[in-house]
Amino acid sequence: MSSTPRFLQGTCTFTGAGLEKPVPLEGLSGFRVPDGHRAQPVYFRGGNPTEELLVVALLRDGVVTRLFPVGAKDAVHVPLSIVEDVEAPSTLELQVMAPEGLTGSVVVDLGIVEV
Repeated sequence: MSSTPRFLQGTCTFTGAGLEKPVPLEGLSGFRVPDGHRAQPVYFRGGNPTEELLVVALLRDGVVTRLFPVGAKDAVHVPLSIVEDVEAPSTLELQVMAPEGLTGSVVVDLGIVEV
């Protein structure tokens, strides 16, 4: 069985809408699992240069499935060890939850294996 690595990654800007409301990351598109394939998220890495706690949310078809808190001026690495299969035609995306009105940037890297 062959597999292809895929990544959702970048340094993205945002404007927070509260720690309970995910907002899209500017400049980062989602990953749509191609027909006949499945995807397996394998890790998340994030860096937060702001002075506030951020929470990066992993969404599957628009529904939050995982939360990754990233402390102020901190970084995080979360190995996911192929926790689940994501079947086609699902879409994975990253969004951020941040204090309302906070503007800034966040570094995100979600590793995915497409099988």
